[in-house]
Amino acid sequence: MLKRSATYSLIAIICGAYLLQMVVPTIEMRLVLPNIDYLLATNEWYRLFSVSLVHAGLLHLGFNMYALMVLGNPIEEAFGKNKMLFIFFFSLLIGSLTSSYFASPTSYSVGASGAVFGLFGAIALVGKRIGTDTRSIYVIIGINFAIGFVLGGVDWKAHLGGLVGGVIAAQLILNKR
Repeated sequence: MLKRSATYSLIAIICGAYLLQMVVPTIEMRLVLPNIDYLLATNEWYRLFSVSLVHAGLLHLGFNMYALMVLGNPIEEAFGKNKMLFIFFFSLLIGSLTSSYFASPTSYSVGASGAVFGLFGAIALVGKRIGTDTRSIYVIIGINFAIGFVLGGVDWKAHLGGLVGGVIAAQLILNKR
């Protein structure tokens, strides 16, 4: 019998949400992440998490899901499902809060990349312990930040917040061991 993977479950849920938005496009605007003033006025705090269900096209979804698979599986193997999910959702929360706090009143964010960058942060912190080449992780993080600044349209604030959130979450897990 196959063991259920939290990583693949997250990928299935996020991809399923993307397919649902293709069928019912009006759902998308109920899930995106607006700025903090909007959240404070509406109390729609679920958006800090629902943002991970919305992506700006198939390429955006594909990159995030590939990164989730590549990063999530070794973290899940090393620490277990619950700790991997803790890192994912804690990173998503910190990335979303950072993005929302610094967002302009007219902008909104989409994607799971805050959580994905949290997994990058966790791998950077614990990579050597679990047998991962951390040098390549640093290069990928650097390239992604550079792309965000050069191309624009990338929420580098969510990436940075998620990265910090992932390091904090991984450190909390290591401290409890």
